[in-house]
Amino acid sequence: MKVTNIPFMAMRKIVAVFSLTLILISLVSLATKGLQFGLDFTGGTLIEVAYEEAPQLDDVRTLLGENGYSDVVVQNFGSPTDVVVRMANSYTATLGDEVLATLQNQGETAVSLQRSEFVGAQVGEELREQGGLGMLLALAIVMIYVAVRFQFKFSVASVAALVHDVIITLGFFSIFEVEFDLTVLAALLAVVGYSLNDTIVVCDRIRENFRIMRDTTPYDLVNESINQTLGRTLITSLTTLFVLVVLFVAGGEAIHNFSMALLVGIVIGTYSSIFVAANLLLAMNVTREDLIPAPKEELEDDLP
Repeated sequence: MKVTNIPFMAMRKIVAVFSLTLILISLVSLATKGLQFGLDFTGGTLIEVAYEEAPQLDDVRTLLGENGYSDVVVQNFGSPTDVVVRMANSYTATLGDEVLATLQNQGETAVSLQRSEFVGAQVGEELREQGGLGMLLALAIVMIYVAVRFQFKFSVASVAALVHDVIITLGFFSIFEVEFDLTVLAALLAVVGYSLNDTIVVCDRIRENFRIMRDTTPYDLVNESINQTLGRTLITSLTTLFVLVVLFVAGGEAIHNFSMALLVGIVIGTYSSIFVAANLLLAMNVTREDLIPAPKEELEDDLP
């Protein structure tokens, strides 16, 4: 494969400003708007019904409100005739049948109950806490692995790039108020693994080039390493994105947010693998000496 000669590191200051801007916007949105947690995290009731003909969602909300069901979320689920009603922290054994009777509007509307599920608030809180701890644990393990496999500066750069990807992906969900549920959390963890894989490939090439290209400055060496791995990075990302686009368009409502999180995360992860980690390595003044193992102290011979 022909190696490109794109001056990626010449754009490092512009890229740094761009990344910091995205992170700042994401953090502001997360602090002010937060995430739209799904029932997996908040607790509450989910009722799915099927209409014979596609209803107007505003009419469904109005009908439920007139019958005392406040603070409900009404959405289509997979098709225009399938509707999901979400109620926060509300549940009785007959709630599904009661909502169905309301939606049937005294037999005037043909609608059937598909499922009625409840997630307790305590369970939702535990899922939220365990999910956050799982994310932090994954980043800590990554940092230790890269520090042992490469060097501490590579470890800091790799983890910073992963944190960059996670924050911006979370910011996307906050800004556009997309529901954040367990499938999205699973997608975030997958993004961490995917982005790490790309970053490790670039770091490994940088390390190998430090051993081979002895008369090259770190700036030129890092730029050359990115160009050498660019083809592999783009091919891997594009083939993955093709599959995710199909899942996003035709995969159905159940994995819609999952595929959306992966799409956003992989685009950002590919960008960070090319720019962010390498940019941070140069900012920390990585040199060939950083990769030379410390000499072992020779044991003195005590024999006469």
